[in-house]
Amino acid sequence: MITILLKKIFGTKNERELKTIQPLVARINEFEASLVSLSDQDLAAKTPFFRERLEKGETLEGLLPEAFAVVREASKRVLGMRHFDVQLIGGVVLHRGQIAEMKTGEGKTLVATLPVYLNALEEKGVHVVTVNDYLARRDAEWMGRVYTFLGLRVGTIVHGLNDKERQWAYNADVTYGTNNEFGFDYLRDNMKFESSQFVQRPLHFCIVDEVDSILIDEARTPLIISGQAEQSTQLYYVINGIIPYLKKEKHFTIDEKAKSVMLTEEGVAEVEGRLNLQNLYDPQNIHFLHHVNQALRAHVLFTSDVDYVVKDGEVLIVDEFTGRLMPGRRWSDGLHQAVEAKENVRIENENQTLATITFQNYFRMYKKLSGMTGTADTEAEEFAKIYNLDVRVIPTHHDMIREDKADIIYKTEAAKFNAIVEQVRQSHATHQPVLVGTISIEKSERLSQLIDRFGIPHHVLNAKQHAREAEIVAQAGRKGAVTIATNMAGRGTDILLGGNPEFLARAKVGSEATEESYQNTLPHFRTLCAQEKEEVLKAGGLLIIGTERHESRRIDNQLRGRSGRQGDPGRSQFYLSLQDDLLRIFGGEKISGLMERMGMQENEEIQHPWLSRAIANAQRKVEAHNFQIRKNLLEFDDVMNQQRTTVYRRRREILEGKENRNLFFDMIDESITAIIEECVPDRLDETFDPQLLEERVTARFNMPFVFREIPAEKRTQDAIGSALYERVIAHYEEREKQNGLQVMRHIERILMLQTLDGLWKDHLLQMDHLKEGIGLRGYGQKDPLLEYKKEGFFLFREMMRRLTSDVVEKLFRVQVTSEESVARAEAQTRQAASQNVQYGAPSAFAAGGGLSQPSPSGSSKVGRNDPCPCGSGKKYKRCHGV
Repeated sequence: MITILLKKIFGTKNERELKTIQPLVARINEFEASLVSLSDQDLAAKTPFFRERLEKGETLEGLLPEAFAVVREASKRVLGMRHFDVQLIGGVVLHRGQIAEMKTGEGKTLVATLPVYLNALEEKGVHVVTVNDYLARRDAEWMGRVYTFLGLRVGTIVHGLNDKERQWAYNADVTYGTNNEFGFDYLRDNMKFESSQFVQRPLHFCIVDEVDSILIDEARTPLIISGQAEQSTQLYYVINGIIPYLKKEKHFTIDEKAKSVMLTEEGVAEVEGRLNLQNLYDPQNIHFLHHVNQALRAHVLFTSDVDYVVKDGEVLIVDEFTGRLMPGRRWSDGLHQAVEAKENVRIENENQTLATITFQNYFRMYKKLSGMTGTADTEAEEFAKIYNLDVRVIPTHHDMIREDKADIIYKTEAAKFNAIVEQVRQSHATHQPVLVGTISIEKSERLSQLIDRFGIPHHVLNAKQHAREAEIVAQAGRKGAVTIATNMAGRGTDILLGGNPEFLARAKVGSEATEESYQNTLPHFRTLCAQEKEEVLKAGGLLIIGTERHESRRIDNQLRGRSGRQGDPGRSQFYLSLQDDLLRIFGGEKISGLMERMGMQENEEIQHPWLSRAIANAQRKVEAHNFQIRKNLLEFDDVMNQQRTTVYRRRREILEGKENRNLFFDMIDESITAIIEECVPDRLDETFDPQLLEERVTARFNMPFVFREIPAEKRTQDAIGSALYERVIAHYEEREKQNGLQVMRHIERILMLQTLDGLWKDHLLQMDHLKEGIGLRGYGQKDPLLEYKKEGFFLFREMMRRLTSDVVEKLFRVQVTSEESVARAEAQTRQAASQNVQYGAPSAFAAGGGLSQPSPSGSSKVGRNDPCPCGSGKKYKRCHGV
């Protein structure tokens, strides 16, 4: 009560923050009159003028009022669009590294031009991140006209560009692209063998469009670059053949909340019988258990046209948040192969991680980060805790008058769909446009078939028709239009009541038509759309029908937000059934029992505030669960992030090559120190074995060493180390004279990079395996995260020690025949690094579950990383596997 009273007196924190921006808005408006009279050339000349002022020490904050006014004037001239005052507020919020929540239709794309231009004046690059390639291209072309007018260069990063095209785009003042492309480019840069091939500059300022989708929804899925592992695919076919014999409840149980499946004792016996195994849990058979678990998940938890689609003999993942296909992305840990076996398509080889990073850690590398979306306030706590980003809710230019109706609940899904079709039929009869939102491809196509029975023309928008996405969504507000869409309709393209005249004119004249032909056609469609808009307004505006509640309230709010833009009328209503996943998994039995006791019929609907609260509570539970997954992922990845930063920094130092000789001499010093600590005691007594010291030195540095040659008075640890260091350096300098300094610098760089990349790849695999089983430490009253940090540190320290010893040993043993052989070796290294690389997401997080299990080798042959059978104690690949 006191809190409510204080808010009424002093206003909310958000209101107080926005009030402090009002004086800035007034100053921006003061510049408008003086800029109107400038010629186009004089207005564009403001850009070099601003840059001069920056060089003289003025700050961006000082330039802000005039720079924002210049952008507004340029937008008026180029686009015919003038920024409203509330959009200026949004621009200030973005410039200050915060999140601006702006309702659908409030012009977020235009708002971004203000801080983008201001920060681009520093010439350090500004990145604008969108959710897909279409929006990246559209926004770069659309808003790029403003930047180009003001003398800035604009680049676009989309799928399919080569490195030269990417370099040009990243070197532009403003770069548009998707989160996946930016993240993968960062990882790819850190796998290259020439610093001149890097495409990205240091990460400076980034504005993330639809920030909640990218930084929260997709944060559960790390970016992974992987290479093929050496494993057979035949076992997937074998295991897939026995899954149909396993029956639910009898042989396995499903936990839908955790999205996991478990074999029962009877199921284990059934599998053992069909695979002719004595004990499925015997260590020798553990790979069979892994394959059975993944095959069960593929059959039971992953559904065609919901989680993936089969297209041209390939299994393509469907993004659960946007409904879009993700070509090139694969689930890891054998899950994708299990799905391929289930669908009877060609099975690709399993992959091993070469490089990985989470979106959280990638975007936190930017010096300044901000974002915009229509739905961020519900996740303000997560933005603050993980990204240190405050959310500011920007007021709308016009009051929101959309009517959000209470949910209607039916007993069965069939009854729900019948009610939806009836509502669509009634609205279509009054020429009211309808947008029906579904959560899967399967549901959208089923609903389409039901509507077809009434002969109602409609469009279906899902991952199978994504190419026409913008065109379909843009016309969803036309008179009598009926559009059925998955979540992909919730992002990027405004639905204009009466239709979008620009899209209609472009469709009429065709993509090959001249600009003159397009401009001649446009007035006709503007008149037509204006007439239709009046009729649609009389019919009540756009009707939004939700067919199911999503796990996240934000996704539901995004669907509602398609209607009622810029003060337009509209209505939204969700139709639910007790068979919907959310209600069935989270408390559906209680509600179902209540309906049974009340004697409710199948087609009878119920509406009650108690039910709406129960649904909201269910969504909050799922949101909290997903937040915990993201938080857990980040805490574990923070350990890897420190190690990744160290490795990538060392790698860049090697690539630059300025200090490689000194770096190698440091490695020699570390190697000698390690040998001395191992072989030479503090006092030389009977425990000292000079032969062991000689063997270690000869093996490591490929040079003869006789301990007796060291004078007796210099036989202390420090003196022996110093003498040995001098001899090793002299030996290496002799090799430099033989082979030439330039050749040795080449060899140093190649061997250091090869060794570091190989060890880092093996380390990632070890860390993956460590993560799989670390949760079990909790049963021993130990903190799994603390244990992961400790063991991860020991593994990383061992990796860096191995890097030193391996590089030293290789450099003293390498034989050079000619400079051409060095160049050839370098080219082969680059080619090997670029082959068989794939981009994907780990199965556990894509499926929304916990950490997945490792995939032990199913082959009886010795693995490359297994101990060598000869008993040397070395890995097989470094002993008899060479």
